[in-house]
Amino acid sequence: MTLAALLMAAIDYSVLNTWANLGTFLLLLASVIAAAVSLHHAASFNQISAVISMERDLRSPDMQEAFRFVQTELPNKLYNEDFRAELDAIGFIDSRAHLEIQALNWFNAVGTLLKNNLVDENAWMDLFSRLTVSYWNRLEPVVAIMRRRRGDWQFANFEYMAQRAHLWLEKHPAGTFPNHTPRAKIMDKWLAEDQAIRSSKTT
Repeated sequence: MTLAALLMAAIDYSVLNTWANLGTFLLLLASVIAAAVSLHHAASFNQISAVISMERDLRSPDMQEAFRFVQTELPNKLYNEDFRAELDAIGFIDSRAHLEIQALNWFNAVGTLLKNNLVDENAWMDLFSRLTVSYWNRLEPVVAIMRRRRGDWQFANFEYMAQRAHLWLEKHPAGTFPNHTPRAKIMDKWLAEDQAIRSSKTT
């Protein structure tokens, strides 16, 4: 075999080896990308599932009763020194008498998920930012009493979520309805009558 033929064979082998290595690299890169996409989809699915699960818990009869208690009975209950003393005392708090504890535990659990990025914050805030702020304001006196002896860590994740909700609402005061979509023209059929009734009750 001539020298020229040997050189051509060597060049051909080098080219083939380069292409083979490049092909292996591209296959490896494709596998990594596919794995990353799969993990991203799995994480998104898990976050959606978490939001759905927490929303389902919120709608449960027990939680609805706890929310009703916080809204309608808790303000008056807090005037009772025995009720406050039970919250202040270290140890077991009977959630049958203190339904506000159920609400606090639920908000704190959701705050834990948000803080650890296990729930998509934008999706959650779009649904429940106003609820979060409203119930933090209602439950803040209870948190203050319970922190007297337990410290600031008590329901800290609920506090975190409430602060994030405040920031989200400052950024989206009118919600996140897409600008490119026209709003529906909703007619309030009973507005005038209800305003008249409300006015008659205040005079």
